[in-house]
Amino acid sequence: MERGQLAANTALLWLRRSPGEVCFPGGKSEAIDKDEIDTALREAKEEVGLQPEKVEVICRLVPGIDKMNYLVTPVVGFIEDTFQAIPNPAEVSNVFVVPLEYFVKPLNYKTLPYKTSSGYLGWMHCFTYDDHEHNMSFRIWGLTAHFAVLLALVVLGERPTYEIDYDLDNLISSSENKFMNLYASIYERKKSNL
Repeated sequence: MERGQLAANTALLWLRRSPGEVCFPGGKSEAIDKDEIDTALREAKEEVGLQPEKVEVICRLVPGIDKMNYLVTPVVGFIEDTFQAIPNPAEVSNVFVVPLEYFVKPLNYKTLPYKTSSGYLGWMHCFTYDDHEHNMSFRIWGLTAHFAVLLALVVLGERPTYEIDYDLDNLISSSENKFMNLYASIYERKKSNL
């Protein structure tokens, strides 16, 4: 696979089971999964028909914690730009592609305040992406936006047009520190509730 010929894009799903929610392919691990990579590949096959052997997995990014306090590990890989998604109608309403550059130079961006169940206060990214192919606008926010921003920063190495709470000179270590602070706040809250 010629990486130089691949566009820096990311595919996102518009969910049927949570109308209006946007996410990357993925889901809960099952007993048959050896690790996060197996889970990601199985879920991508189930949700959009992506065959595991058609993915060149390149890394796992720093995990995140979703609103239910589940650990979410993003798995990144290359696929051919000729791949045609076949959305599973029971789970996915639409599949759309967003250029990674959009997550450093967005046309429609804002921040939203949030508070985790553990009391952690922060700001989340919120992008609105106008997909002219589907003649729809998609709101990308929360953990999905967080992972898209982190991926764009790693791949493109560009400073975004908005404020971020990462040290761009030490991107991975600063994202690990941010994750550990969030994890520690959740752990402390659980400990105090015992």
